[in-house]
Amino acid sequence: MSSNVEQESFGEFFEKWMKEQNQYLRELISTTRGSNNDDVNNNNNTVVIETLMNRVIEHYEHYYKVKSYWVEKDPLGILKPSWISSFEDAFLWLGGWRPTMAFHLLYSKSGLQLEGRLLELIHGHSTGDLADLSSYQVLKIDNLQRSIVKQEKEITEKMAKYQETIADPSMVELSHVATKSKMETSRDDHQTDFMGEELKLALARKEDGLKEVVKMADELRLATLKQIIGILTLTQRVHFLIAAAELHLRIHEWGLQRDSAQR
Repeated sequence: MSSNVEQESFGEFFEKWMKEQNQYLRELISTTRGSNNDDVNNNNNTVVIETLMNRVIEHYEHYYKVKSYWVEKDPLGILKPSWISSFEDAFLWLGGWRPTMAFHLLYSKSGLQLEGRLLELIHGHSTGDLADLSSYQVLKIDNLQRSIVKQEKEITEKMAKYQETIADPSMVELSHVATKSKMETSRDDHQTDFMGEELKLALARKEDGLKEVVKMADELRLATLKQIIGILTLTQRVHFLIAAAELHLRIHEWGLQRDSAQR
């Protein structure tokens, strides 16, 4: 991890990352303007677009690499981020987007593009975008979705079980002893300090468990994105990544505007 990452907060990194995502969005959109789908896929443009695809994916990878560093350093901060809006926070799943949401995004964009280019498809023309998913692609996407749903459920259940440990015997005993100590008129300072250290260790162990679950969730998020991309054609990847960036950037923007208006 670079010293620059260590010196800035994750919130500061997030703001810079979002600006970079907005720039990538502009570049992705520019590949679809003033050209038809054949132009997008011709030999002259293929290398350029593939290079852009790699940069966009690396941008996501960098995000999760930096986030992993901060999960290790401050898991509670990552689970309750101050750098996003209250609207975004309400839809978070373990500090980020639900992996299965990527499939809803894909199908929503595919449906919208299908609606807009239905006549072309009826006349046997290939649109090349997400309206033109083949039956083979749809089958692979469906199988992948089933797998991701299962993994997401397993992580959710793991988190639920871990949350229940907040009431395990050690925590109940600590809370009882702490209450008893507070109610006593005369306390042994050494015993109070000892209990303070015991409590710190107990809470630290709870945080360690949270780190593991959040990292599992982030790994699934990134894996889902990459696996969906792997099923799509080059042009479809462009349209999917555009839709993903647009949704992320606009929800963040609208949420911040809402918070500002309420204040």
